[in-house]
Amino acid sequence: MKLHISGPSNNLINATVKITGSKSESNRSLLLKALYSNISISNVSNSDDAIVMEKGLQISTGVVDIHHAGTAMRFLTSYFASQEGKEVTLTGSQRMTERPIKVLVEALQSLGADITYVKNEGYPPLLIKGKKLTNNKVSLPANISSQYISSLLLTAPSLENGLEVELVGKITSVPYIKMTLALLREIGVESTFEENTITIAPKKEVKPTKLVVESDWSSASYFYSLIALSDVGSQITLSAYKQDSLQGDSVLAKIYKDFGVETVFQEHQIILKKTMINPLSKVTIDLSNAPDIAQTIAVTCLGLSMGCYLTGLHTLKIKETDRLEALYTELSKLGANIEVTDKTLTLEPTQTIKSGVAIDTYNDHRMAMAFGPLALKTALFINDAEVVSKSYPDYWTDFENLGIIVKQA
Repeated sequence: MKLHISGPSNNLINATVKITGSKSESNRSLLLKALYSNISISNVSNSDDAIVMEKGLQISTGVVDIHHAGTAMRFLTSYFASQEGKEVTLTGSQRMTERPIKVLVEALQSLGADITYVKNEGYPPLLIKGKKLTNNKVSLPANISSQYISSLLLTAPSLENGLEVELVGKITSVPYIKMTLALLREIGVESTFEENTITIAPKKEVKPTKLVVESDWSSASYFYSLIALSDVGSQITLSAYKQDSLQGDSVLAKIYKDFGVETVFQEHQIILKKTMINPLSKVTIDLSNAPDIAQTIAVTCLGLSMGCYLTGLHTLKIKETDRLEALYTELSKLGANIEVTDKTLTLEPTQTIKSGVAIDTYNDHRMAMAFGPLALKTALFINDAEVVSKSYPDYWTDFENLGIIVKQA
């Protein structure tokens, strides 16, 4: 589906949007519920990723196809490896078979897991024969995707001897590790995180617990971008959010101050207000702890005729697509002066944005959504726009309700 999107008659926005539960929190909660049956969950994400995660957890034998869901691939690898008697082939889309998983597989094998590669070593599909894992010490590079680490931590309390994870080097994506540990604490699991060692105590049973999933901060990023690109006086109210969020992307509230956006926390809502025209010509931001918002920030800067230097982006090359190369290609189409390395992005201020450009999305939901707010500055096309269903199925409907003109091309 190709969409043509353009801004409203004026760039003054005033609206309220309810956003579904966090994909990250939902997938963690779903895995814990599979391990401990007396856990219940509310406000689960309606994303494709959460749906395939939930379906995958219900399968005991045969093929588990998680499509494009990278989180599900990592989490389910540990889950099935630790489930005695279950035997599955864990696979996904063509892109998924190109995304490395060797670090996690080797970590699980060191714990005694029975996992073999069906095709190419180091990549899905995986044949996993679940067994009782009794080894309780494992070592991992600290600079890998936090999903590998969280995958092990979530399964750890169900192991007979718990788990001690040593992270070697400088740790990245710390907020996502802390999110996992906070959810474990919420269900009564004891843990420690001292220097580079995380210890999870074993727990056979947990008390009945209801996990309430906070709305997704990554999804909120596109509304931060919209308000940044709108006129002073615009505001959007988003629910349901917490000021003491577990999600790393909640750093948006701080980052977008530099783009003239004020965040007001009110009960379970945040109100985004465009309070001033951005005074800066260039920003430097380390996104080591929140790489998923890099695309949104880069597009915001282009729309505001600002420059940016974004660092800490090394995990973007193994996402749904190589996001750094994809950003380079698509922003260049719009007239941007941009450079990328394997872990940084540099954008110079650009005064003119080309109109009528068709943005390719590379089977990546964040590519489609990040470029959506640019409709306030120039009319553009989004190819394969339905890819947003991976994390935010209602995205284009919510945009229409804000006054953005969305038409099938």
